[in-house]
Amino acid sequence: MDGSATSEASATNDGSTTTDSSARNDTVAAVVRQWQTVRPELDTGPMEIIGRVNRCAALLQQAEDAPLRRAGLSRPEFDLLGALRRTGHELTPGELARETFSSGAAVTKRLKQLSERGLVERRGDTRDRRVAHLRLTDAGRDLVDGIMPEQLTYESAVLSALDDGRQDELAGLLGELLSRLEGHMRGLRA
Repeated sequence: MDGSATSEASATNDGSTTTDSSARNDTVAAVVRQWQTVRPELDTGPMEIIGRVNRCAALLQQAEDAPLRRAGLSRPEFDLLGALRRTGHELTPGELARETFSSGAAVTKRLKQLSERGLVERRGDTRDRRVAHLRLTDAGRDLVDGIMPEQLTYESAVLSALDDGRQDELAGLLGELLSRLEGHMRGLRA
């Protein structure tokens, strides 16, 4: 095992292909090798990608969440604050739910906590009292603005293992996959 990132496809007994992960030395490669030992007829190729995406996401989130924990925020709370900051205008709870891929009930609970901390303020709609408009307070904006540079510095450091061309290639491939998945999920909801 040389630890390189190359892999070779090999044919299985039924004519499908599997990815030979013996050249890779990460946790997903070990899992794939185990499956190939006990069930060599399985095409474990998808696991090579999905498993790595999931593992990378989990590891990145653990490290990224450190600044949030120091600020006393959870990832979902920061996502709400970030949505209010990046859109640059007031949002309703329903709009925040769509922006953060959260349920309405979860958004309501988080907004209550963020409001109690003085990070978000609510304004009633003049035409419909059932509608609330939410915006960041100065403290909320300052908190997001203070955390974002640290988050981006961390992400840049992680990605520095790949040159700019590889980063662009990876971003493009992940963007293509994400677009297809989002389109598929919209189709299921329709």
